[in-house]
Amino acid sequence: MRNNLDLAEEAQRLADGAPAGSLDRVAAHSVAITCATTRDTEQARQTLDGLAPQEVRQAAIELFDRLAIE
Repeated sequence: MRNNLDLAEEAQRLADGAPAGSLDRVAAHSVAITCATTRDTEQARQTLDGLAPQEVRQAAIELFDRLAIE
């Protein structure tokens, strides 16, 4: 499993490449910020569970889970 800073960098790269205003961009930014500000992947995952609205939470968790296992 990758560390939080690696996940934050990858998520930011994806956010930068996503269309402005898109769900993908918002979710990737959420993952980048969360990973950059939490101490480990477990805390990051728990923090993402609190995102709102639901569609952003779901997209962010799916992205996080995908990045965490790569």
